[in-house]
Amino acid sequence: MNAGLLALRLVVGLLIAGHGVQKVSFRLGGHGLAGGTEEFRHDGFRGGRLTAIAAGASQIGAGLFLTAGLLTPLAAMAAMGVMTVAGTVKRPKGLWVQNDGYEYPLVLVAVCAALALTGPGRWSLDHALGITPWPLWIVLPAIVFGPVSGLLTRVALHRPPAATERKQHAQAAE
Repeated sequence: MNAGLLALRLVVGLLIAGHGVQKVSFRLGGHGLAGGTEEFRHDGFRGGRLTAIAAGASQIGAGLFLTAGLLTPLAAMAAMGVMTVAGTVKRPKGLWVQNDGYEYPLVLVAVCAALALTGPGRWSLDHALGITPWPLWIVLPAIVFGPVSGLLTRVALHRPPAATERKQHAQAAE
């Protein structure tokens, strides 16, 4: 069981962290902070550069903490929050990833929730520090607050389309 949890944490944590690196740099195929900023603007977010930095830093931090098995419920909460936001962006395209849908963010949210519930296993910093198992009164609110914070972030940072964009969408629909 511990080997399985370690493998899961390594893959999921490093992928989430890598996705954050892409948001703020040219590493791992990223388009730099300017590219990350443009991506958020294109996806209908306010905040530009600050939004890209916050999202990238959240993904990097949450991913690395998950990888290490450190403060696992809190790391899972942060990862679920940013991946929920990603899911809201992809939602109009449907579920399946081959259509750029929200399948992948949904899987990452579910895996993070499962890691919060099971704990990181013995081969983790939480275990080495003696702070596992985490009590349910911490784990359950983290599992709820992660996606809720992502949804609230999406609502707070949503930028209504400009009048010309709305007009273009209306014309395209005709």
